[in-house]
Amino acid sequence: MQADATLLRGRGALLAAVESRLAAGGGVALHGPAGIGRTAILDAVASTASARGELVLRLRPVRTERSLPYAGIADLVSQLPEDAAAALPPAQRAALAALRQGLPPRGGTAALVRRLVLPLLLAHCARRRAVLLVLDDAQWLDAESAEMIGFAMRRRPGPRVRVVAAQRRPDPAGKRRAARLCPAPVLELAVPPLDADDLTALLEARGLPCRTASRMHEASAGNPFLALAFGGAVAPGPAWRPAPIPEAARELLRDRLLALPADVQGTLLVAALATEPTITVLLRAGRDDAARDLRLAAAGGAVELAGDAIRFTPPLLAQVLAEDSTAAERSAVHTALAAGAIDPLEALRHRALRTARPDAAVARSLGAAADRCADRGAGRTAAELYLLAADRCPHTLTAQRLDWLVVAARTALTGGASALAGRAAEAVIAADAPAGHRVRARLVLLDLAGQALAEMGETFAAALAEAGDDPALLAPVRLRLTWAAFLTGDPDRAATEAARTVAAARQAGDPTTEAMALSLIAQVQRLRGEAHWTETLGQALELPATPAPDWLHYGPRYMAARFAMMDDRLDEAREELLKLLVVAEHDRIGEARVEVLRSLSEVATRAGRCRDALQYAHRAVEAAQFAGLSPGPTWYTAAVAELAGGSLAAAAGFARRGVRASEQEGDSLYLRRNLHALGQAELRAGDTRGGVAALRRLRDLEADSGGADPMIVRWHGDLAGGLASLGEHAEAAATLAEARAAAHRLGNTPGTLGYLDRATAVVLSESGQADSAVVLSAAAAQHFEQLHQPIEQAHALLVQGGAERRRRRYAAARMAISAALTIFLAADAKPWAEQTERALARTEGTSAPADLGLTSTELRIAGLVRDGASNREIATQLYLSVKTVEATLTRVYRKLGVRSRTQLLSRLQGVENPPQVSEVTTSA
Repeated sequence: MQADATLLRGRGALLAAVESRLAAGGGVALHGPAGIGRTAILDAVASTASARGELVLRLRPVRTERSLPYAGIADLVSQLPEDAAAALPPAQRAALAALRQGLPPRGGTAALVRRLVLPLLLAHCARRRAVLLVLDDAQWLDAESAEMIGFAMRRRPGPRVRVVAAQRRPDPAGKRRAARLCPAPVLELAVPPLDADDLTALLEARGLPCRTASRMHEASAGNPFLALAFGGAVAPGPAWRPAPIPEAARELLRDRLLALPADVQGTLLVAALATEPTITVLLRAGRDDAARDLRLAAAGGAVELAGDAIRFTPPLLAQVLAEDSTAAERSAVHTALAAGAIDPLEALRHRALRTARPDAAVARSLGAAADRCADRGAGRTAAELYLLAADRCPHTLTAQRLDWLVVAARTALTGGASALAGRAAEAVIAADAPAGHRVRARLVLLDLAGQALAEMGETFAAALAEAGDDPALLAPVRLRLTWAAFLTGDPDRAATEAARTVAAARQAGDPTTEAMALSLIAQVQRLRGEAHWTETLGQALELPATPAPDWLHYGPRYMAARFAMMDDRLDEAREELLKLLVVAEHDRIGEARVEVLRSLSEVATRAGRCRDALQYAHRAVEAAQFAGLSPGPTWYTAAVAELAGGSLAAAAGFARRGVRASEQEGDSLYLRRNLHALGQAELRAGDTRGGVAALRRLRDLEADSGGADPMIVRWHGDLAGGLASLGEHAEAAATLAEARAAAHRLGNTPGTLGYLDRATAVVLSESGQADSAVVLSAAAAQHFEQLHQPIEQAHALLVQGGAERRRRRYAAARMAISAALTIFLAADAKPWAEQTERALARTEGTSAPADLGLTSTELRIAGLVRDGASNREIATQLYLSVKTVEATLTRVYRKLGVRSRTQLLSRLQGVENPPQVSEVTTSA
């Protein structure tokens, strides 16, 4: 069977270990829960062995065959060559005929005869070619077949007979069955869950949207089958609404539970219905053998234990347990949990859950308890109690029920319980509620939409109609309209809605909403290149705004920190962001925490603290996945951090996924930013054509959106360098001229000077003007040194070294490149350091340059001439015009002092291949 490559993501190390053991002889025993990917690994191993010409025998028994004697052996021998049976002694041939029919041989020596059949057959086959037995689901193999295979492997037919066997993990005692079917030495391996990145990539390859894929890791506990099942069950609609558990996944989870003893299942049901299950809670609820039961459950892959705490793996296993139990069983468990509860609130909750009947006294008690939880900041618990109170309300408490539902929706949202928030909000809208209640409920649904606000047109229209002329209701609705317009790349409409929001907020006396609207106006003004954004942001900062932790990233303080970073005031930005992080850690939704972590990562990258940048970036990625947020922004941040201190391959991977996520969600802002990161990664990896294509697309998108500030997304220098390396010098110069004009218009010339000077040096160097390039790159290095941006400083020194080499000043080139390497190493800028070491190696120990003073374009064309290519072939290969190739060759002749192709070939004898363009052209 051909292995599905998409199911092998993240399995490279495991497959290598399997192949290594099989190559040395012996066997491999794999184990892991159903759906973890054992079959995909076996398919890959079998496919590889078949490609080597080995005889591959496949067995995959099913549950019903476990009680059929010799079913496995009958299947096995049917796959052997026909001439193998002819080589057996008569007694074994007779036994084989019986085994083919699933019958035991008869006679006094039947047991010995039967046992010898398989060793003799395998030995005969192995004399011709290596034999690999691939056995899946060994737990369902019938006992008689298992005994025969085990005997054959103990008899060691030789190192050319190998076995790879896999089984589920039903209980601790059954874990070694697969190992007993393998010849020694046996390598036992657990098939682990996939990590978040590999699982997300697998799901994306299967067509799942990026946001859905990125949040499947926790739901599935890294199990590929469960992730695919859960992801396929996500129906169009609100992201907060839980999807039903697919029946295939439910059956798989039930199998995991049914493999456990009944009393262990009973203990797990108590844990499933507890608010925060611990061993102590179970003991107090009457499960005296809780510790033993949980050890068995953990061995069966149903739970994970961390000290006293219990976590179901995957979490939906608890839901299956609860839903498959009867009402009487659940009532009994809640009664036991109420009796054993230490906290009175917890006891009240479980007493209320014993029955769903309305009860005014119970409802009031729950509402009062919810008020106390809200006062002490326990938002999630308060929301659950408010909702439970509303569910227990009789018709006489209708007004109180609606109040509880509105409060439940908002507190659940801020407490990070999106499903509870959505359920409460929809209950308000479905009822005959006052307009104010309905608007507040619709605001919760809008906030639950996150970056999909643009898809909430009907909700916006209804909220505006219900708000009427009430400015207190209109202001928050219009604020969200502002965000929706901004996220979809419509700055003009965003500015218009923000102005309306400011007017309504002032009328309502709502300084927090006014400040957030002014902050967005300032952001739009800066994006459009309007210099008075500073005045607008100043107005916002003067207001007594107190955004809640989950709205922190929309407030003026966060915007001021972002602008400080864009303007290279890194110490100021970092100081403010660290203060904001303290507040954002209380954000239960997660978006504000993610945004602050992202900004801290970008500041750390600019400041040359690459380890910090990677740490903040990956914390942001994990937080966004946990919160179910759009992955596009965090993947961009991770790409930037990887470009500085990780790896170019990882950076390109994050950027490509970020482009896809942003395209899927209509996020034009982060589409442009991810394109920038992708362009940089491809340029630095040597794919100049791909990098330029990504950056040209970014340029076109930014022109359509009205973006004008070259300090926000600093792509101009990267594109200019890539264009120059392709020989497109006029377009490169025009790109830089446009950026300088925009910077001058905005008054941020000092902040932009270093970037544009360094990029101009790249273009000049590629154009053969190395003297001017040295001057400009040296000035850029000094500029970045003054700004305390070591990576940018070292990058400028690297460009300077390349220009010095073009001037054939090799000592000066080595000095500049060595200085760059020292800075990169101190900053833990791994990919930059590797690139710089390669550049330094080109200058070490030589006074005769490998590049002959030619630009990278000239070197590539000269190298193709040396290889015998015609001008037209060179033009086709490098995507240049024939005239450009001819003009470049004329410059090469002049620089090298030759007059013909023949003289050029002689001059190029012994010259190494041209360098990667990444060594000199990219601009961070």
